[in-house]
Amino acid sequence: MIDVSSRLPLVRPDLPQRRLLRTAVPGPRSQEVARRRAAVVAAGVASTLPVYVERAGGGVLVDVDGNSFVDLGSGIAVTSVGNAAPAVSAAVQEQVERTTHTCFMVAPYEEYVAVCEALARLTPGDHAKRSVLLNSGAEAVENAVKIARRATGRDAVVVLDHAYHGRTNLTMAMTAKAMPYKTGFGPFAGEVYRVPASYPLREPVPITGEEAARRATAVIEKQVGADQVACVVVEPVQGEGGFVVPAPGFLPALAAWCREHGVLLVADEIQTGFARTGAMFACDHEGVVPDLVTTAKGIAGGLPLAAVTGRAEIMDAVHPGGLGGTYGGNPAACAAALAAIDLYEHADLVGAARRIEARVVPRLRAVAERAPQVAEVRGRGAMLALELVRPGSLEPDAAEAARVARECAQHGVLVLTCGTYGNVLRLLPPLVIGDELLDEALDVLEAVLEGRTPPPAARADDAPERAVGASGPPA
Repeated sequence: MIDVSSRLPLVRPDLPQRRLLRTAVPGPRSQEVARRRAAVVAAGVASTLPVYVERAGGGVLVDVDGNSFVDLGSGIAVTSVGNAAPAVSAAVQEQVERTTHTCFMVAPYEEYVAVCEALARLTPGDHAKRSVLLNSGAEAVENAVKIARRATGRDAVVVLDHAYHGRTNLTMAMTAKAMPYKTGFGPFAGEVYRVPASYPLREPVPITGEEAARRATAVIEKQVGADQVACVVVEPVQGEGGFVVPAPGFLPALAAWCREHGVLLVADEIQTGFARTGAMFACDHEGVVPDLVTTAKGIAGGLPLAAVTGRAEIMDAVHPGGLGGTYGGNPAACAAALAAIDLYEHADLVGAARRIEARVVPRLRAVAERAPQVAEVRGRGAMLALELVRPGSLEPDAAEAARVARECAQHGVLVLTCGTYGNVLRLLPPLVIGDELLDEALDVLEAVLEGRTPPPAARADDAPERAVGASGPPA
């Protein structure tokens, strides 16, 4: 292993941090690739941005036509440390020159152990912990359920309304939204039960987090039986369900109920983990210590890696050979994770997420006063959202969310949508994005929401270069 982060820049210096449109969107080369794609890529694979990315870094994505987009998606919270972050790239290069794969279950290596040590240090709680490394978030959730069932001797799994946990058979059963994730793909795995979540905007009558937790646990007790439940799996901030932040007190009350009844609390921190919400993990905001934590996305700076980390006695309840996988904890992905984790800790990316929130939320709330379709601005850190509705009601307006995302893309800004009703705009900027670039993206988003013409992006080939790091990460 090699420590490369201390001597490398936070953002790659060869990629100007600017919004630049050289062609219409999509440009001719992207259209050519799209034609090739139609002939060979399954139609069920959809893409948000109608262009094809050639390189990326800091807060921008550059397509094959040379257009530079402000990235407010981070590959769905994956490239939190920046795309192709110099420290991550260097660590991967150094690692793959030594070895690309041995399978940890066959011939183990130190990098896997080092990642597990880092997870034991960073995840909530000071108890003894163990981890297993995997490939994807869905695989991590599946393994958390396996571990919980083995440790408790119980079968039932409880999830929340509006939850998203993955696209495999078991995690589709755990996911709430039918289209596009579940429709036509059943039958699904059994012994999965859904209970009401805390969704403050859509409560018929305002209730506290504790009251919402009692509502959920009452359903469990009546319809499942507390003594039948192996685990409750919860996203501390719901991701695909709409970036829903539960009312204060909901998670602590749910955790207390789990402890009382011998039920394991599994925190799905796949989208919220690693500094994204302005804490290393979203559970930290209310001091909740789960029994098991699933991580992926931001863990390895863009390389595929996931993990289940939990109390030692729970993780060790599984017999030798019961956990693993051919590619789980691949050495290159582990090297990337160690470099990314070093950045989270030593480049103060938790603080960067908080500064992004402080910079973005006042602007979003101001535009909400002017744009009647914005029902709520919510989120934590650099995981922020606007829920769009038909003005004067709470009727979800998915068409408006799609329009805004589409028009932002046409003007050089990538914005994602989400939500059970498809009506939520979500902002997931890289934590290393510069203030000036972030402000420019917000200028475009505000204009599109208000029906104004956005400020033009630079178009000339000789557009002035903006020095990387001139504004740096938000400060």
